[in-house]
Amino acid sequence: MLTVSPSPHYQTDTNTRKLMCNVLIALIPAFVFSIVVFGVSALISMLTAVISCVFFEFAISKWLFKDEEYSIKDCSAIITGVLLSFNLPNTLPLWMVVIGSLVAIGIAKMSFGGLGCNIFNPALVGRVFLLVSFPADMTTWSKVQDYGTIDGTTGATPLGLIKESIMSGKTLSQIDLPSLQDMFLGNIGGSFGEISVIALVIGGIYLLCTRTITWHIPVSVLGSMFILSGIMFVVNPELNANPLIHICSGGAMLGAIFMATDYSTSPMTSLGKIIFGIGIGVITIIIRKFGAYPEGMSFAILIMNALVPLINKIKPHRYGGE
Repeated sequence: MLTVSPSPHYQTDTNTRKLMCNVLIALIPAFVFSIVVFGVSALISMLTAVISCVFFEFAISKWLFKDEEYSIKDCSAIITGVLLSFNLPNTLPLWMVVIGSLVAIGIAKMSFGGLGCNIFNPALVGRVFLLVSFPADMTTWSKVQDYGTIDGTTGATPLGLIKESIMSGKTLSQIDLPSLQDMFLGNIGGSFGEISVIALVIGGIYLLCTRTITWHIPVSVLGSMFILSGIMFVVNPELNANPLIHICSGGAMLGAIFMATDYSTSPMTSLGKIIFGIGIGVITIIIRKFGAYPEGMSFAILIMNALVPLINKIKPHRYGGE
Protein backbone atom coordinates (compact mmCIF):
# COMPACT_ATOMS: atom_id res chain seq x y z
CA MET A 1 0.00 0.00 0.00
CA LEU A 2 1.27 3.46 -0.92
CA THR A 3 1.56 5.78 2.06
CA VAL A 4 0.64 9.37 1.25
CA SER A 5 1.76 12.19 3.53
CA PRO A 6 3.29 15.64 3.23
CA SER A 7 7.07 15.96 3.20
CA PRO A 8 9.47 15.67 4.89
CA HIS A 9 9.09 11.93 5.33
CA TYR A 10 10.56 9.87 8.12
CA GLN A 11 10.19 6.26 9.16
CA THR A 12 8.97 5.02 12.53
CA ASP A 13 7.77 1.72 13.95
CA THR A 14 4.21 3.09 14.21
CA ASN A 15 1.60 1.21 12.22
CA THR A 16 -2.16 1.37 11.75
CA ARG A 17 -2.87 -1.17 14.47
CA LYS A 18 -0.83 0.75 17.06
CA LEU A 19 -2.59 4.00 16.16
CA MET A 20 -6.00 2.35 16.47
CA CYS A 21 -5.04 0.85 19.84
CA ASN A 22 -4.01 4.31 21.06
CA VAL A 23 -7.42 5.65 20.08
CA LEU A 24 -9.12 2.78 21.90
CA ILE A 25 -7.08 3.51 25.04
CA ALA A 26 -8.01 7.20 24.78
CA LEU A 27 -11.69 6.27 24.61
CA ILE A 28 -11.57 4.28 27.87
CA PRO A 29 -12.32 7.23 30.23
CA ALA A 30 -15.43 8.21 28.24
CA PHE A 31 -16.53 4.58 28.03
CA VAL A 32 -16.11 4.01 31.78
CA PHE A 33 -18.05 7.19 32.47
CA SER A 34 -20.88 6.08 30.17
CA ILE A 35 -21.12 2.84 32.15
CA VAL A 36 -21.31 4.82 35.41
CA VAL A 37 -24.10 7.04 34.09
CA PHE A 38 -26.11 4.72 31.83
CA GLY A 39 -25.29 1.33 33.30
CA VAL A 40 -25.25 -1.93 31.39
CA SER A 41 -27.20 -0.47 28.45
CA ALA A 42 -24.07 1.44 27.38
CA LEU A 43 -22.01 -1.76 27.41
CA ILE A 44 -24.62 -3.73 25.47
CA SER A 45 -25.01 -1.01 22.84
CA MET A 46 -21.26 -0.68 22.37
CA LEU A 47 -20.72 -4.43 22.10
CA THR A 48 -23.55 -4.66 19.57
CA ALA A 49 -22.01 -1.91 17.46
CA VAL A 50 -18.48 -3.31 17.68
CA ILE A 51 -19.48 -6.91 16.91
CA SER A 52 -21.68 -5.77 14.02
CA CYS A 53 -18.96 -3.57 12.52
CA VAL A 54 -16.32 -6.29 12.80
CA PHE A 55 -18.67 -8.90 11.30
CA PHE A 56 -19.72 -6.73 8.36
CA GLU A 57 -16.13 -5.78 7.55
CA PHE A 58 -15.04 -9.42 7.80
CA ALA A 59 -17.92 -10.63 5.62
CA ILE A 60 -17.38 -7.97 2.94
CA SER A 61 -13.61 -8.55 2.90
CA LYS A 62 -13.96 -12.32 2.66
CA TRP A 63 -16.90 -12.81 0.31
CA LEU A 64 -16.94 -9.64 -1.79
CA PHE A 65 -13.32 -8.51 -1.89
CA LYS A 66 -11.93 -12.07 -1.63
CA ASP A 67 -9.30 -10.66 0.72
CA GLU A 68 -7.56 -13.34 2.73
CA GLU A 69 -5.65 -10.79 4.85
CA TYR A 70 -8.86 -9.65 6.58
CA SER A 71 -8.73 -5.93 7.22
CA ILE A 72 -10.33 -6.39 10.66
CA LYS A 73 -6.82 -7.07 11.99
CA ASP A 74 -6.04 -3.34 11.96
CA CYS A 75 -8.76 -2.73 14.63
CA SER A 76 -10.31 0.12 12.62
CA ALA A 77 -13.69 -1.66 12.58
CA ILE A 78 -13.60 -1.75 16.38
CA ILE A 79 -12.96 2.00 16.47
CA THR A 80 -15.89 2.58 14.12
CA GLY A 81 -18.18 0.51 16.33
CA VAL A 82 -17.13 2.29 19.52
CA LEU A 83 -17.46 5.76 18.00
CA LEU A 84 -20.82 4.90 16.47
CA SER A 85 -22.15 3.74 19.83
CA PHE A 86 -20.77 6.90 21.45
CA ASN A 87 -23.03 8.92 19.14
CA LEU A 88 -26.23 7.05 20.04
CA PRO A 89 -28.82 7.52 22.81
CA ASN A 90 -29.12 4.79 25.41
CA THR A 91 -32.76 4.21 24.44
CA LEU A 92 -32.01 3.21 20.83
CA PRO A 93 -33.16 -0.35 19.94
CA LEU A 94 -30.30 -2.74 19.22
CA TRP A 95 -31.57 -3.60 15.74
CA MET A 96 -31.11 0.04 14.79
CA VAL A 97 -27.55 -0.11 16.12
CA VAL A 98 -26.92 -3.04 13.76
CA ILE A 99 -28.36 -1.11 10.81
CA GLY A 100 -26.15 1.87 11.65
CA SER A 101 -23.13 -0.44 11.77
CA LEU A 102 -23.99 -1.89 8.35
CA VAL A 103 -24.26 1.59 6.83
CA ALA A 104 -21.04 2.73 8.50
CA ILE A 105 -18.97 -0.25 7.33
CA GLY A 106 -20.75 -1.41 4.18
CA ILE A 107 -21.55 1.96 2.61
CA ALA A 108 -19.27 4.58 4.12
CA LYS A 109 -16.10 2.47 4.33
CA MET A 110 -15.93 -0.75 2.33
CA SER A 111 -17.77 0.53 -0.75
CA PHE A 112 -14.91 3.01 -1.21
CA GLY A 113 -12.29 0.29 -0.89
CA GLY A 114 -11.74 0.04 2.85
CA LEU A 115 -9.56 1.89 5.34
CA GLY A 116 -7.70 4.83 3.82
CA CYS A 117 -9.96 5.01 0.78
CA ASN A 118 -13.17 6.22 2.40
CA ILE A 119 -14.10 9.87 1.92
CA PHE A 120 -16.44 10.27 4.87
CA ASN A 121 -16.09 9.30 8.52
CA PRO A 122 -17.87 5.90 8.71
CA ALA A 123 -19.22 6.26 12.25
CA LEU A 124 -20.75 9.65 11.45
CA VAL A 125 -22.33 8.37 8.25
CA GLY A 126 -23.96 5.61 10.29
CA ARG A 127 -25.09 8.10 12.89
CA VAL A 128 -26.55 10.58 10.37
CA PHE A 129 -28.30 7.74 8.50
CA LEU A 130 -30.01 6.67 11.72
CA LEU A 131 -30.87 10.28 12.59
CA VAL A 132 -32.54 10.87 9.21
CA SER A 133 -34.22 7.46 9.12
CA PHE A 134 -35.36 7.23 12.75
CA PRO A 135 -35.46 10.84 14.05
CA ALA A 136 -37.77 10.11 16.99
CA ASP A 137 -35.61 7.27 18.34
CA MET A 138 -32.37 9.17 17.75
CA THR A 139 -33.58 12.23 19.66
CA THR A 140 -35.05 10.46 22.69
CA TRP A 141 -32.80 10.94 25.70
CA SER A 142 -33.06 9.58 29.21
CA LYS A 143 -33.13 12.25 31.89
CA VAL A 144 -30.07 11.96 34.13
CA GLN A 145 -30.90 12.92 37.71
CA ASP A 146 -27.52 12.13 39.21
CA TYR A 147 -24.52 9.98 38.35
CA GLY A 148 -25.74 6.45 37.82
CA THR A 149 -29.38 7.44 38.25
CA ILE A 150 -31.47 7.46 35.08
CA ASP A 151 -34.98 8.84 35.22
CA GLY A 152 -37.63 6.77 33.48
CA THR A 153 -38.86 9.87 31.70
CA THR A 154 -37.15 11.54 28.79
CA GLY A 155 -35.65 14.99 28.63
CA ALA A 156 -33.96 17.29 26.14
CA THR A 157 -30.22 17.80 25.96
CA PRO A 158 -28.95 21.32 26.78
CA LEU A 159 -28.73 22.17 23.07
CA GLY A 160 -32.18 20.70 22.43
CA LEU A 161 -33.61 22.67 25.33
CA ILE A 162 -32.11 25.89 23.99
CA LYS A 163 -33.40 25.26 20.47
CA GLU A 164 -36.93 24.32 21.61
CA SER A 165 -37.23 27.22 24.04
CA ILE A 166 -36.03 29.89 21.62
CA MET A 167 -38.33 28.58 18.89
CA SER A 168 -41.22 28.84 21.35
CA GLY A 169 -40.44 32.51 22.00
CA LYS A 170 -38.53 32.22 25.28
CA THR A 171 -35.19 33.85 26.09
CA LEU A 172 -32.21 32.09 27.61
CA SER A 173 -32.78 33.77 30.97
CA GLN A 174 -36.14 31.97 31.12
CA ILE A 175 -34.59 28.54 30.54
CA ASP A 176 -33.47 26.27 33.37
CA LEU A 177 -30.23 24.99 31.87
CA PRO A 178 -27.81 22.60 33.59
CA SER A 179 -24.81 24.31 35.13
CA LEU A 180 -21.49 24.46 33.30
CA GLN A 181 -20.10 22.24 36.05
CA ASP A 182 -22.68 19.54 35.30
CA MET A 183 -21.94 19.85 31.58
CA PHE A 184 -18.19 19.59 32.18
CA LEU A 185 -18.47 16.65 34.54
CA GLY A 186 -21.19 14.88 32.53
CA ASN A 187 -24.17 15.01 34.84
CA ILE A 188 -26.53 15.62 31.88
CA GLY A 189 -28.44 13.61 29.31
CA GLY A 190 -27.06 12.90 25.86
CA SER A 191 -25.31 10.28 23.77
CA PHE A 192 -23.16 7.65 25.46
CA GLY A 193 -19.76 9.12 24.73
CA GLU A 194 -20.35 12.85 24.50
CA ILE A 195 -21.67 13.85 27.92
CA SER A 196 -18.43 14.02 29.93
CA VAL A 197 -16.10 16.77 28.77
CA ILE A 198 -13.43 15.88 31.30
CA ALA A 199 -13.32 12.22 30.20
CA LEU A 200 -12.94 13.26 26.55
CA VAL A 201 -10.25 15.81 27.40
CA ILE A 202 -8.27 13.14 29.27
CA GLY A 203 -8.46 10.95 26.17
CA GLY A 204 -7.43 13.86 23.98
CA ILE A 205 -4.39 14.60 26.13
CA TYR A 206 -3.33 10.95 25.79
CA LEU A 207 -3.65 11.14 21.99
CA LEU A 208 -1.56 14.32 21.91
CA CYS A 209 1.10 12.88 24.21
CA THR A 210 1.42 9.73 22.09
CA ARG A 211 1.41 11.87 18.91
CA THR A 212 -1.55 9.95 17.59
CA ILE A 213 -3.12 13.29 16.69
CA THR A 214 -1.86 16.87 16.52
CA TRP A 215 -3.37 19.96 18.12
CA HIS A 216 -4.37 21.62 14.84
CA ILE A 217 -7.84 20.18 14.29
CA PRO A 218 -9.17 20.06 17.90
CA VAL A 219 -7.93 23.58 18.69
CA SER A 220 -9.21 25.09 15.43
CA VAL A 221 -12.61 23.39 15.79
CA LEU A 222 -13.16 24.44 19.38
CA GLY A 223 -11.53 27.84 18.90
CA SER A 224 -13.70 28.78 15.91
CA MET A 225 -16.80 27.57 17.76
CA PHE A 226 -15.89 29.66 20.78
CA ILE A 227 -15.16 32.82 18.77
CA LEU A 228 -18.24 32.69 16.53
CA SER A 229 -20.65 31.78 19.35
CA GLY A 230 -18.94 34.38 21.55
CA ILE A 231 -19.62 37.11 18.99
CA MET A 232 -23.27 36.05 18.82
CA PHE A 233 -23.47 35.99 22.62
CA VAL A 234 -22.06 39.52 22.90
CA VAL A 235 -24.51 40.80 20.27
CA ASN A 236 -27.56 39.24 21.97
CA PRO A 237 -27.04 37.16 25.14
CA GLU A 238 -30.77 36.55 25.50
CA LEU A 239 -31.00 34.56 22.25
CA ASN A 240 -27.47 33.17 21.96
CA ALA A 241 -25.88 30.75 24.40
CA ASN A 242 -22.65 31.36 26.25
CA PRO A 243 -19.74 30.02 24.13
CA LEU A 244 -18.72 27.73 27.00
CA ILE A 245 -22.12 26.04 26.73
CA HIS A 246 -21.45 25.32 23.06
CA ILE A 247 -18.04 23.86 23.90
CA CYS A 248 -19.21 21.74 26.84
CA SER A 249 -22.45 20.36 25.37
CA GLY A 250 -23.42 18.20 22.43
CA GLY A 251 -20.79 16.50 20.32
CA ALA A 252 -18.26 19.36 20.36
CA MET A 253 -15.52 17.58 22.31
CA LEU A 254 -16.16 14.10 20.90
CA GLY A 255 -16.24 15.47 17.36
CA ALA A 256 -13.22 17.74 17.68
CA ILE A 257 -10.95 15.22 19.39
CA PHE A 258 -11.99 11.82 18.01
CA MET A 259 -14.14 12.24 14.89
CA ALA A 260 -12.62 15.14 12.97
CA THR A 261 -9.06 13.85 13.49
CA ASP A 262 -9.69 10.63 11.55
CA TYR A 263 -6.63 10.16 9.32
CA SER A 264 -8.50 8.97 6.24
CA THR A 265 -10.96 11.86 6.13
CA SER A 266 -8.88 14.85 7.29
CA PRO A 267 -6.24 16.96 5.49
CA MET A 268 -2.55 16.04 5.46
CA THR A 269 -0.88 19.40 6.09
CA SER A 270 -0.93 21.54 9.22
CA LEU A 271 -2.44 24.50 7.37
CA GLY A 272 -5.04 22.22 5.80
CA LYS A 273 -5.98 20.83 9.23
CA ILE A 274 -6.50 24.33 10.61
CA ILE A 275 -8.70 25.32 7.66
CA PHE A 276 -10.57 22.03 8.04
CA GLY A 277 -11.12 22.59 11.77
CA ILE A 278 -12.26 26.19 11.35
CA GLY A 279 -14.77 25.08 8.73
CA ILE A 280 -16.17 22.44 11.09
CA GLY A 281 -16.48 24.89 13.98
CA VAL A 282 -18.19 27.59 11.91
CA ILE A 283 -20.65 25.18 10.24
CA THR A 284 -21.47 23.58 13.60
CA ILE A 285 -22.44 26.91 15.17
CA ILE A 286 -24.41 27.97 12.08
CA ILE A 287 -26.43 24.74 12.17
CA ARG A 288 -26.98 24.99 15.93
CA LYS A 289 -28.20 28.57 15.58
CA PHE A 290 -30.14 28.55 12.30
CA GLY A 291 -30.66 24.87 11.38
CA ALA A 292 -33.51 22.52 12.11
CA TYR A 293 -31.35 20.32 14.36
CA PRO A 294 -30.00 21.52 17.71
CA GLU A 295 -26.67 19.80 17.02
CA GLY A 296 -24.55 20.28 13.90
CA MET A 297 -21.19 18.64 14.59
CA SER A 298 -21.85 15.45 12.60
CA PHE A 299 -23.11 17.34 9.56
CA ALA A 300 -20.23 19.83 9.77
CA ILE A 301 -17.58 17.10 9.82
CA LEU A 302 -19.15 15.26 6.88
CA ILE A 303 -19.42 18.49 4.86
CA MET A 304 -15.76 19.27 5.49
CA ASN A 305 -14.82 15.63 4.73
CA ALA A 306 -16.12 16.26 1.21
CA LEU A 307 -13.82 19.30 0.91
CA VAL A 308 -10.65 17.51 2.04
CA PRO A 309 -9.44 16.70 -1.53
CA LEU A 310 -9.73 20.41 -2.35
CA ILE A 311 -7.99 21.45 0.88
CA ASN A 312 -5.16 18.99 0.15
CA LYS A 313 -4.41 20.90 -3.05
CA ILE A 314 -2.96 23.68 -0.89
CA LYS A 315 0.73 23.00 -1.31
CA PRO A 316 2.93 23.08 1.80
CA HIS A 317 6.12 25.14 1.82
CA ARG A 318 8.83 23.25 -0.01
CA TYR A 319 11.23 21.65 2.49
CA GLY A 320 14.58 23.45 2.28
CA GLY A 321 13.20 26.13 -0.02
CA GLU A 322 13.02 29.84 0.61
